[in-house]
Order: sequence, then C-alpha cells, then structure tokens
Amino acid sequence: MTKDVSTFLTSGLSRRTVLRAGAGVAATLAAARALSPSGVFAQGAGPETTKAKLGFIALTDAGPLFVAKEKGFFDKYGMTDVEVAKQSSWGTTRDNIVLGSGGGGIDGAHILTPMPYLITTGAMTQNNRPTEMYILSRLNVAGQCISVGQEYADLQLGLDTRPFKTALEKKKASGKEVKAAMTFPGGTHDLWIRYWLAAGGVDPNRDIQTIVVPPAQMVANMKVGTMDCFCVCEPWNEQLKNQKIGYTALTTGELWNKHPEKALALRADYVDKNPKAAKALLLAVMEAQQWCEKMENKEELAAICAKRNWIGAPVADTVARMKGTFDYGAGKPVVENSPFMMHYWADNASYPYKSHDLWFIAEDMRWGYLPSTLDAKALVDKVNREDLWRDAAKDLGVTGAPETTSRGKETFFDGKVFDPENPMAYLDSLEIKKAA
Repeated sequence: MTKDVSTFLTSGLSRRTVLRAGAGVAATLAAARALSPSGVFAQGAGPETTKAKLGFIALTDAGPLFVAKEKGFFDKYGMTDVEVAKQSSWGTTRDNIVLGSGGGGIDGAHILTPMPYLITTGAMTQNNRPTEMYILSRLNVAGQCISVGQEYADLQLGLDTRPFKTALEKKKASGKEVKAAMTFPGGTHDLWIRYWLAAGGVDPNRDIQTIVVPPAQMVANMKVGTMDCFCVCEPWNEQLKNQKIGYTALTTGELWNKHPEKALALRADYVDKNPKAAKALLLAVMEAQQWCEKMENKEELAAICAKRNWIGAPVADTVARMKGTFDYGAGKPVVENSPFMMHYWADNASYPYKSHDLWFIAEDMRWGYLPSTLDAKALVDKVNREDLWRDAAKDLGVTGAPETTSRGKETFFDGKVFDPENPMAYLDSLEIKKAA
C-alpha cells in the first residue's frame, strides 16, 4: 500500500485523491451489491450464469474492464463472479480463448479487433483450429503509438517514413539488422506499423524484419537494442519517452483519424449458451466505457490502471496522454488537447462498425494472413454482433447510435481511400503488399 501511495504522490496526485478514489470504489461496490443478490436482474430474470473469465493485456485500452470490475458494474448487472485475468501476450490470449474457461482458459477478452477473425477462421491458431468468436463491442478508438529508438532522435520522425528508410538502409549497409516490433501477426499494431512503413516506401517484408514482442516487454527490448521501432498502446510509449530510450514518432490516429482499435469479444458458444449473461457483460462494459470517457474521471482511471493487478506502471506513464497531452519526446512540440487522443465512448467508439472490420480483413489479406478469396462480408456478418450492442444500448438509454453498420468511406493520411463497398479496389490501389 505504501508503494502505491508514494507512486501516486510522485506523479502529481495528492493523498486525498488516492483516498477519495478508494472510497469511491468501495461505495460503488456496496451500492451495486445492495441492489439484490443478482444485481439488477432479480426474481429469476437474471443471467444464465454469474460466471465469466475475461482476459486482458496490460494496456490502457483495457481500462473499461478494470473499471467494470472495480466499480461494481459487473455486479450491478448480475455477473457477480467475473474474473478479469491478465494475459502475458496476445498469443496467450488466443490460446486461452481456444481452450475456453472449461478447459482452463478464458471465455473472452479485451482483444485486438482482427483477432476474432483470425481465430474464427483458424488462420492464426495452433494447427489452424477454428474457434468461433463474436465481437460484442469496440472498446476504444485511436490511442496507439509508433515509437522509435533514441538513435533516430535527430530525425524527429513523424508520419513521413522516407527519412527513416534512408537511415535503415545506412544501418543495414553497416552489417546491422533492422527490426520493427508489433504485438501479434495480423493484429492492429502489426497493421498500423506496416501501413506507416509502406506509405513511405519501406517494405515490411523485405526492408525490415518484423518481430513479435508482448506489450509489457517493448520498453525493455528497445533498451537493449532488440528493435528500431515498435507499435503498441500506452503506457509503454510514454514510458519509453520518460526513460529517454526513444520517442513517439506518431500516434496512430494521425494515420487514420478515429480508427477502431480493441474489441470486447467472447467465444460464440458462451454467448449462444448464455445470451443474458453475455448481454449483462456487455452492459457492464458499456457503462464502464461511459465512465472512462469523462475527463473528470481520467486521474482516477489512471490510478486504477496503475495498480499492480492491472497494468502495474506508474501513473506518470499514463495520465498525461489519457488526458490528451502528448509530449512526443526528441524535442518535438508538445501537443495539448490532442484531437487524436484515445476515446472510450465519444465518436461512437463503442459501436462495432462492420465496415471497419472489413478494412482489417482487407489488410490481413494484403499481408497474406488471410486468403484473398475469403468471403469477407459473410465472415463479418458471422463474427460482428452489432445487433447485441444495439440491444444493450436500448437498455442503457443510449441516444445517437449509428444508423447503419457502415461509417462510409475512410481516408488515410496518405490519401488512400477505403470504400467498404469495394474492398478489392482498395487492395488494388496499394503498391507495397504481399498479396498477389
């Protein structure tokens, strides 16, 4: 306890803030449990089971799961036995989803949006074993970053990777390897860093080696020179900058404004067997997303994320960017009130647009993770359960929900346009790709 409080104090939060946060959590839990033994589902109308095991990776976009647990939102909706379990990597998350809670694994997770498709098809599972999943909601938009090592500080890299390409070529000519780290093949971080590199003429399959590194190990690996750049969520980019090991080249919202990122996804068999329980989980997470979005809650959210059982990183590595202040490092201008900060609820961050899932599938086709012959629309209709989101939104009294499952055409920083009505035209327009 002493260590936690000292961490908060050195990061600019007062003892009073910490105590108030703890008292608030306790009060909310007590109020939720007082509703009834089954939360808001009473008189036999509750969920089929009160149990669920959800995985998460130590990243700030898992915040809604932390808050749903700490603030008693799972309890409120009758899910009184929810375990939110830290996973060591996205590969572990995948393996535990395939196992399911009955086999010692998990029922669902905070997850990279493309992963439910890669798992459902068996494209990225052991022995290509398909395990059907449903996406129930998005958890956030934007908020990831691409960081580079301090050796490139003089370049002050940003969206333009052409200077980086020159530097990489020079490094390779000296006999050294050049590597880009991401967190899971075909996942969001892989796709963001590939898009960034390719837009400036760097072929991620030829000009640089891409490697998989778990998020929490990114900073340590950059420190010992394992990679030249990486893409991951916070707090690891801010921590890298704070430790002067590297700096942030860009935040991924600069690549694609208000892009979709993580999702709440469950095994399809859990949802099919326990539709009320699945809805209760969704209600709890959506309410937590609304709480996380409020600026007045950001410091408390940072304090929750900092806890050892969640992320286990200092508040100082989390709170600034959570509030929209981006110090990129390397002498680059500090940005206040960034238009590219992570959102949990605003900008329809929670709604899982089917058009966005089509883009992820198209990019996974681009790099050879999924076959170009795949019926992408049929797969999205199978996995994306935006209908469940809409049903939960009605119960929460949500207004202003999207009228259609498409956000329409999307334009990227380099001028490329993705039309969800014609994904193949987008693929054809890309010069650097693995797919034929």
